Amino acid sequence: MKHDAIIVGGGIAGLTAAAFLCKQGCSVLLCEKEDRLGGLVGSYTQNGFTFDAGLRAMENSGVLLPMLKSLGIEMEFLENEVSIGVEKNIVRLAGAQSLAAYGDMLKKTFPEDAADIDRLLLAVQQTMGYMDVLYGIDNPVFMNLKDTAYLAHTLLPWAMKYMLTVGKIKKLSLPIEDYLRGIIQNPSLIDCIAQHFFKGTPAFFALSYLSLYLDYRYPRGGTGALVEKLEAYILAHGGEVQTGTKIVSVNPTVQTLTDGNGAKYPYETMIWAADMNALYISIDKLESMEEPGRTASMAQKKCLEGLHGGDSVLTLYLAADLPIDYFKAIHSPHFFYTPEQAGLHSLPDTGIRLHGGTLTDDREALKQWLRAFLRLTTYEISIPAMRDPALAPKGKAGLVISTLTDYELWKHIRDMGWYDECKALCQKTIEETLCGSVYPELADKIISGSVSTPLTLEQRTGNTGGAITGWAFTNPRIPAVSRMTQIAKSVVTPIPNVWQAGQWTYSPSGFPISILTGKMAADAVLKRLR
Repeated sequence: MKHDAIIVGGGIAGLTAAAFLCKQGCSVLLCEKEDRLGGLVGSYTQNGFTFDAGLRAMENSGVLLPMLKSLGIEMEFLENEVSIGVEKNIVRLAGAQSLAAYGDMLKKTFPEDAADIDRLLLAVQQTMGYMDVLYGIDNPVFMNLKDTAYLAHTLLPWAMKYMLTVGKIKKLSLPIEDYLRGIIQNPSLIDCIAQHFFKGTPAFFALSYLSLYLDYRYPRGGTGALVEKLEAYILAHGGEVQTGTKIVSVNPTVQTLTDGNGAKYPYETMIWAADMNALYISIDKLESMEEPGRTASMAQKKCLEGLHGGDSVLTLYLAADLPIDYFKAIHSPHFFYTPEQAGLHSLPDTGIRLHGGTLTDDREALKQWLRAFLRLTTYEISIPAMRDPALAPKGKAGLVISTLTDYELWKHIRDMGWYDECKALCQKTIEETLCGSVYPELADKIISGSVSTPLTLEQRTGNTGGAITGWAFTNPRIPAVSRMTQIAKSVVTPIPNVWQAGQWTYSPSGFPISILTGKMAADAVLKRLR
């Protein structure tokens, strides 16, 4: 059977694209290499504890809720209040007063840097204003552009503000580390702000995060509830879903895909919603393609060589014999915490050179560095049962504890032959760090724990380097659209009748961009089919 559209990749981008194509009555096949859908969005339950295996919460950004409304999908979202803390100073973010409260927390931690903190707060306030414009209306991609009242009274006035704001944002495109060094003298204070983000994150993207924290929400039942809703919609509207189906070959000349078992799938159109490297590796006989697609495809494949995915995460999943009220007294359900104010710049020099540098083979030096790193880094801590008590046994809580980490480091550790030992070392160090700081009663209340590394994410998602937001900002070039005004071009490929969607198509990318590009790719396919 030749489908109108085959979608490769069952993450949020692929699910979104499939849902909108099914809505229009297209024959759709969604292929996912793993035995479950969702990619970096999903939940799993073990011994009564539900953990979010990827995304910890969802920002709307004028995208999530309009997408659901357009599809007629009803979901219940719970409050997802965020807290930020350094050592013993913790602030809960809630509403317009959050910026001042955040500033007070920083001043308590760094009292001698009050003037620099005030300069930072002005910059954040300005950026939050930009965010209010960018996400001031539901994204037009999901709206009826034939509605003249909507165009005249909503879209056009917003578009004028948008174009003015985009120009201002360009001035904040330098890396956040460089921006902060221009307004803050204390390297520890710089670290306590910058180590929340990927290395080289553009200043605008980082400074806007306070707005995003206020925009977070959490689905009842866990993040996997969204995946379940989208899959149910696709199946109810005639779509087909095949898990455990890894596409290994793409033949654009005869428009056929081949999976790892040799099964072939002819297509009219195709959306690649998986790793971009995997697409160009999979193209069969690229040199035999007709022009102009051949030259452009070969150039894109060449462009991808040597490029890295963005930072990944090290995650500890803990089941604890402590009630959620214990944690509620300390922080919100979603917590960004830095145990020590010294900052990562104070790490010992043990010969480790991350981000493309040389990694030492001295195991003891690596252990020393990792222990220090895990005491100084910033953690994202999520406790699902604090939003939805049904996600843990009564009187207990499950914790998802993550920190940014480097894929090459973990690949090096695996190649040295002490991967499992290192995971155990990291689990012990994280537990000791948090029990010795923010959770003193947790020490003898841990029921079980497990660790996920960038290698885990790479295996599960197929993402280059286990990346969680597409391309690294430290790359010499970004092989994807990186200007919001050109995002419509992000779904276009040089391959005939093939479009792309997801985090690899636009930079910087994340959950809302995956939804947005999924819808844009579906629209492009519908236009082609018509």
